[in-house]
Amino acid sequence: MANTSEQYDEIIKQCQDIFSKKAYDYGTAWRILRLPSLTDQIYIKANRIRSIQEKGEAKVAEGIIPEFIGIVNYSVMALIQLEVGVANDAEHLEMPPAQAVELYNKYINAAKSLMMNKNHDYDEAWRQMRISSLDDIILMKLFRIKSIEDHKGNTIISEGLDANYYDIINYSMFALIRLVLEKES
Repeated sequence: MANTSEQYDEIIKQCQDIFSKKAYDYGTAWRILRLPSLTDQIYIKANRIRSIQEKGEAKVAEGIIPEFIGIVNYSVMALIQLEVGVANDAEHLEMPPAQAVELYNKYINAAKSLMMNKNHDYDEAWRQMRISSLDDIILMKLFRIKSIEDHKGNTIISEGLDANYYDIINYSMFALIRLVLEKES
């Protein structure tokens, strides 16, 4: 039986490596993005995955693995923005790369902790799920987030924005484990 915690850590390394390298290349320009813009970025990636799955081919050379990595990283950015707020001007846009990576690690580790607890209760049911179902659930979570955003973050009974971003991270990580690591074995 595969060790979920170790597999999750291996995928974290790949996602964090891309996040860190882009922080070096671009700085933290993403800090200007408001939460709805980050949600829309995630939606674009999840919708592209669905489109490729339904059409059976991609016209752009990147497949769905980079899109799931992008979903993870944009979701972490959204969680960071929830904590530190949006940079409304160029003066506050840049965050030191070390601080961005530290915050990234804080949220990806919180996502992993949540996944481990839920994974215990659900007995690794995700391993039997189709990748297309994982993407569909991500899309559903995005529509929930959009509704919460439209209600200015207020909910009556539902979990908030952060819970949905964490779930999106974890469903993406499940897809990446299945696509990257299980394919290799």
